[in-house]
Amino acid sequence: MHWAMHGRLGSALEEEGLGKLYDHQVVIRLFKYVKPNWRLAAISIPLLLVNTATSVAVPWLVKIGIDSLLVSRSLHLLGQAALALLALALINFVSGYFHQLTLAKLSQGVLYSLRSQMFHHLQRLSVSFYDRNEVGRVMSRVQNDVVQLQEFLSVMVLSLADLLSLVGIVAALLLMNVPLAAIALAVIPVLFGVMVVWQRYARRSFMEVRRAIALVNTDLQENISGVRVIQSLSRENTNIQRFDRYNAQHLDANIQAGRLSAAVLPVVEVLTAASMALVVGVGGVMSMNGALAVSTVIAFVLYIQRFFDPIRNLTMQYTQVQRAMVSGTRIFELLDTRPEVQDAPEAKELPPVRGEIRFEGVRFAYTPGVEVLKGIDIHIRPGETVALVGATGAGKTTVTALMARFYDVTAGRITVDGYDIRDVTRASLARQMAMVLQEPFLYSATVKENICFNRLDATDEQVVAAAEAVGAHEFIMKLPQGYDTVLQERGQNLSMGQRQLVSFARALLADPCILILDEATASIDSGTEALVQEALRTVLRARTAIVIAHRLSTVRNADRIVVLDQGQVMEEGTHQDLLARGGRYADLYRTYFAAGATAG
Repeated sequence: MHWAMHGRLGSALEEEGLGKLYDHQVVIRLFKYVKPNWRLAAISIPLLLVNTATSVAVPWLVKIGIDSLLVSRSLHLLGQAALALLALALINFVSGYFHQLTLAKLSQGVLYSLRSQMFHHLQRLSVSFYDRNEVGRVMSRVQNDVVQLQEFLSVMVLSLADLLSLVGIVAALLLMNVPLAAIALAVIPVLFGVMVVWQRYARRSFMEVRRAIALVNTDLQENISGVRVIQSLSRENTNIQRFDRYNAQHLDANIQAGRLSAAVLPVVEVLTAASMALVVGVGGVMSMNGALAVSTVIAFVLYIQRFFDPIRNLTMQYTQVQRAMVSGTRIFELLDTRPEVQDAPEAKELPPVRGEIRFEGVRFAYTPGVEVLKGIDIHIRPGETVALVGATGAGKTTVTALMARFYDVTAGRITVDGYDIRDVTRASLARQMAMVLQEPFLYSATVKENICFNRLDATDEQVVAAAEAVGAHEFIMKLPQGYDTVLQERGQNLSMGQRQLVSFARALLADPCILILDEATASIDSGTEALVQEALRTVLRARTAIVIAHRLSTVRNADRIVVLDQGQVMEEGTHQDLLARGGRYADLYRTYFAAGATAG
């Protein structure tokens, strides 16, 4: 189990690594999202320059104040220097505040735009995309990666501020005294060498932390999702032990990363002290010899204290920029993914149809070279209910998925009233079609909102009429707030039969010409079956329907039955005709009837 978990997470872990420090394509595309908020950027950058300049100017003003006291002995100049320091502090505060405010608005604007575009894009991607990609990984793109990329803007601005501070401090030191500046900065090569070595170890350590948390999160998600299976098999202790191992690995990785992070500050402090000692020692001797003012030595010390802060910040921001580059690459890869099922360039609106459906030589393969459907031909007349039966893997669900155009056929064609569904817009096809699934999906909204999900303009009277028609009105009125009762996630505060009735009401209110039922009665209990079957008859009345039959009662009530086996049509006809033939359907019927089970 342990090695299987690692194997299963292989591809996910590869994504947790750190990328290159700068990716030009990612940055260029990111700034397209900044462009609509260019006014905020135009305000933020000058404020940043003012904020940096006022910060760098403080030690210089301290030097002027000391000179006015020790050299000029002028209280007037000292007072002016003190007032200038207060003014600088005020300007620094105001510019810093408004800079951070505009930067926050800019970053949040980018976050909003990116997340909105990704959601819109995900809504339009084909079902095949979700077949290939885990929900958790897609969620990670929209949540974690977008936040990581949004933070990149803040990091870049902070890095720019730190670089400007370094440039300003070095310029100030050189303007004051070149020889002493050279001495003060002599420790920089040592610091650079330490950082290069540190970064090599830190990179591996931070990657290990991300790998470890990926294992913890994945194991946690699996245990929460599969809690029923775990408890039914008494796997609690085994799974707790496995989770403890992953959690311990994460702990160890974080402690190791903490050690490395903790090592940076003392090194910087030691080098800062060494630089200050050189300045105080050499500068003190120069001051005693009259070659340097005492105020200059003090200003140098203040500048050195400020000099190492941006270096430490830049070091910490290094890995954050790398992670942002990786997140940006993954986000734009997702946005560049094109839906596999798209409207043709000259697609037309599908006019109101009678509901005649034809499958003509339809072939389909989820994976190239492995056909699921092998040239099926089915003709469904307007208003006819056709039941699809067959063993698991026969191709029943694929037929309905192709009808709904979740996928496009590999060969052949599907027509509705003579229109090839690839030649009409998907939206116009969807408006005349509805699906009711075996596991009805209800949203965390009111019962009313769930029923009129596809008819937002429906009146209360129409919603109630649809619920009454399928037999759902009575139990809905017994709910705490009736139609205004908010359902729990996936409708968990309703029974399976009640959820199915709500989904039938939703389909009836949408008033589709074509209805697809994908094992819609498979999961209900026998006590609810009669109610659901009556609702089913109401929903199917005067509509063309394709039903994946999972119950014998559904099969008997169908106008015609199509028997599928290994992607081919084996038989078709009425229930009695197929039984009389004694073929594949008769075998299925006897097997399931004898078992007291279902026919699908």
